[in-house]
Amino acid sequence: MGKDKAKPIRELDLERYRALYGLTAVVLSNFAIVAVAIVGVWRLGGDKSVIIGVLTAAFTAVSTMTTAYLGIKAVSNTAQAMSQGTPHRTPTPPDETPTPTPPSPRTPDNPHP
Repeated sequence: MGKDKAKPIRELDLERYRALYGLTAVVLSNFAIVAVAIVGVWRLGGDKSVIIGVLTAAFTAVSTMTTAYLGIKAVSNTAQAMSQGTPHRTPTPPDETPTPTPPSPRTPDNPHP
């Protein structure tokens, strides 16, 4: 009988694969959106108002897709770092506590009677 010799995937490798495939999916989706926009502009035959609408929609779709991926990736990385107990920097208190300065004496509003 043969043994299954599949190597377990390390967590770091798994995260790299996820990032690579996620980025690939976003880039391919962006190319598909651009291709559809180009074909749409080509097929419209010069109606400028419709072309502007198609290009605006394509730009919005590309920027939304890319921003969503980067936002989700950033949150995922932050959550993973917090779950692993990565220490975060806390400000160190100063060695000496500053002494408070006494309030200055108040001058009268009308110094000349």
